Amino acid sequence: MITIYDIAEKAGVSAMTVSRVINNTGRISEATRKRIRKVMEDLHYIPNSMARSLVLQKTKILSLLITDITNPFYTTLARGAEDAAKRAGYRLLFANSDEDYAKEKDYVDMILSTRVDGVLFAPTGDQSARNLAQLQKHNIPFVVLDREIPGIEADVVLGDSKEGARKLVEHLIGLGHRRIALINGSQDVSTARLRYTGYSEAHLLSGLSVNDSLVAHLNYRDFHDESALDALLNLEDPPTAIFAANNMLAVGVIQSLRQRGLQVPDDLSVVCFDDFGPAGAINPFLTLASQPAYQFGLLGMQLLIERIEGEAVHENRKIILPSEMIIRASTQALK
Repeated sequence: MITIYDIAEKAGVSAMTVSRVINNTGRISEATRKRIRKVMEDLHYIPNSMARSLVLQKTKILSLLITDITNPFYTTLARGAEDAAKRAGYRLLFANSDEDYAKEKDYVDMILSTRVDGVLFAPTGDQSARNLAQLQKHNIPFVVLDREIPGIEADVVLGDSKEGARKLVEHLIGLGHRRIALINGSQDVSTARLRYTGYSEAHLLSGLSVNDSLVAHLNYRDFHDESALDALLNLEDPPTAIFAANNMLAVGVIQSLRQRGLQVPDDLSVVCFDDFGPAGAINPFLTLASQPAYQFGLLGMQLLIERIEGEAVHENRKIILPSEMIIRASTQALK
């Protein structure tokens, strides 16, 4: 194994000088710096990251904790986060909570033991406040993504869930639908609360009342749970359209409808939040509110690195990214 002493001997300098070049500390002439780096390259020297972190009190490692790696929204978000981290010289550890608070807690414990420099954190729900408080207690910087947590003061990057939901429901109302079901996430998740608010506002602004029998609150990953859809379709006056609060719920709804011999949009119109990434471009079908997932990750990582490197303003920052409504083939006028 090549050591800094080997580098020092071949470059004709002290081991301390080599260490300063590796850690980018101290005053070293540019000519000496170039000579040392050339020797490191010739000898294929790879710095010991653990030793380096002890010297600098930084690991140059960040963590991204998301809630559902199978959801194209989060995979695209992760791409943006990784690109921003790499450009700034950081490496990224990925973790996936599966919308499970206990699993999220396990990952937070791992993060605390790994000595990462900061965390980009998409919470499972309001209960995540306890996990975020642990990061605060250990002075680990973090930025919250996608879901706001009451009582936690931090930089956040959010989507405009209320406005996107309102536009989708107004689109359905404009097509003549009056009995519009909402299959939503859990009410301890801020995006689900905001999407319900947007759903309600669209009804009220159109002079319609909200019928709670048409609203089901699930977990965002419960797209194989058919009980909520059964209850809606078995109503005496069933819905003519369904707003699924995210893309994974929409997939489950459409699959379940097809199993019952019902076609979208001929029998029911369906809309949802979030697109399907590159795969969705092959045969785009769903009318939806598309969020700029890549920007969530990119901007969140930029905020985090600024906070770590002392370049951020003292006040916490909030970025709200608008959604874009894309009208496709899953909706049609009520016959």
